[in-house]
Amino acid sequence: MYIEKYWHNYIGGTDDSLTLADYLYDKGKTELPLSEIFSDTGLDRLNGSFRSSSDLEYTDSEDECYEFYYAIDLITDLAALILESKKSGGFNLKDLFDEENQDLFMRITTTPEEDQAMNRALADFFAAPFEYDLHEMMDDEDMREMAQDCEKLRRELFE
Repeated sequence: MYIEKYWHNYIGGTDDSLTLADYLYDKGKTELPLSEIFSDTGLDRLNGSFRSSSDLEYTDSEDECYEFYYAIDLITDLAALILESKKSGGFNLKDLFDEENQDLFMRITTTPEEDQAMNRALADFFAAPFEYDLHEMMDDEDMREMAQDCEKLRRELFE
């Protein structure tokens, strides 16, 4: 897996990551546009500002509602999955989260405008990590390390 160097620490290792995996599996699609993910989860209502999180959730196919806690967790996970999609053609959920029952190979697609928006979001997090509500859960050093990982991911994805 190409994103292995990023995955399972600050990126891909949170409760929001597991909720994202459930969301992606519930969609059951082999190709999923980023715009649909933003619409389904409420990220589109944040208008490109992911410093604070409110009303981020999705409703699954059985009409159950699940919450995401931090927008930036969702953004960083999606950025890594987009990178995997671009480098490897996609990813299997079971490989990301060790969930044998979530056997689904898929990829996330983006438009050039969405790539620009993701680039800006990751750059903003790198520039001002302490301005994000996630800081309430992580100490300064962990925030700095996560910001560094996000900057490396951003550069690899968009430069």
